[in-house]
Amino acid sequence: MEPQSQKISGGAETLKHMAPGSSVSIAYHPNFGPHDDLIILELDEKLVPDVLNERMVLRGQPDEDAVLCTRSKTYAMKFVGTSNSVLLVPPADKSESYENLQTNDSNNSDEKVVANVIKVVPGNMELIEVSPRLDKLRLLLSENTYRFDENDMETLQDNQESRTGLYSWDDLIDNIQASDEELRFGLQALSAVEINGYWRLVDESYMDMILGMLLKNVVLNDWSLNALNEDEVVNMLESDGFPLVLARHCLHVYGKQVKENDCMESCLWKLDEKRVCIHFAREILKGGKRKLESFMDEWRNKTPDEMHPTFDLMEGEVLTEKIGVETWVRAFRVSSLPSTPAERFSILFRERAKWDWKDLQPYIRDLNVPGLSAEGILLKYTRKTQPSPNEDPVFSAR
Repeated sequence: MEPQSQKISGGAETLKHMAPGSSVSIAYHPNFGPHDDLIILELDEKLVPDVLNERMVLRGQPDEDAVLCTRSKTYAMKFVGTSNSVLLVPPADKSESYENLQTNDSNNSDEKVVANVIKVVPGNMELIEVSPRLDKLRLLLSENTYRFDENDMETLQDNQESRTGLYSWDDLIDNIQASDEELRFGLQALSAVEINGYWRLVDESYMDMILGMLLKNVVLNDWSLNALNEDEVVNMLESDGFPLVLARHCLHVYGKQVKENDCMESCLWKLDEKRVCIHFAREILKGGKRKLESFMDEWRNKTPDEMHPTFDLMEGEVLTEKIGVETWVRAFRVSSLPSTPAERFSILFRERAKWDWKDLQPYIRDLNVPGLSAEGILLKYTRKTQPSPNEDPVFSAR
């Protein structure tokens, strides 16, 4: 490299406006060094607007590998080294560039503009789209579930201790490595509800009380399960002592809106047969495994007469096993399994060494790895055997 004093210094603008096939001299910048705080990031063209408009954010705790999030997607960052010499030239100081331009205009000598190199770049960061890391969300929200005996929380603002284990939206985006859109989807999947500014899971026994009261009033008031008036339901549950926010939450968890609110009438809701039936099945199996026949009898007795619980509704909720001549059923919920394929399959194969496809499918259907198909996931983590073309395949650990 030629000494900087012999040339007119220039910045990145010098390289930006170079003609094709031309060359430029380089020199050490006065602040040349390792500059570990400067990292080159390689971007897909579609992500450039998000960066330029500051719609991307880094998320992760000090003990986690950071991820970069847009509004809807999450990207892992991977350092890729290069064997080529990549030189980083910073923008020139404006006053320095002006002085150099004036000098060059007034001097017809053969002096050349020099690009000042501030750092030799050993590589760059690449972005790889990944699934949101939402397993931590359930752990955080499970620290302090909302229970029947909980106070109204009016004193939360003055009582720091009572806020232990509670997380606001800002707390969650600081702790969960997911985009805003993915985080909202995760909260919805967990049936979380915002209460007094904090996102909470409601204790299942408490939700059972609320749903039970709703169904009793359906009978007493001769309401249709397919056309529940939101105002009537919420007012009824409030009069029975349940908080307004949980009365509305009950409809969102167990129902579907069939008519939106307008100026004259309230929203109408329909209770979802699958959600209600699964709720009562879970309550029954809290006590441990049951004989299939006994379980089905109690399940039918607990669900409303208008609903028809069938065993196929329990996909991804239970496992069956033969003990002698009896078939037993026990809880094994896909929603409680890790979302990362490696951890998911590890638990599945600890549970059973071999899985028939019909039993395995409900427990891997929700796995999502960007860039990898469902077949690719199976190929990577399982070994498939099929004794004959007419038999269903069996999967074991790879």
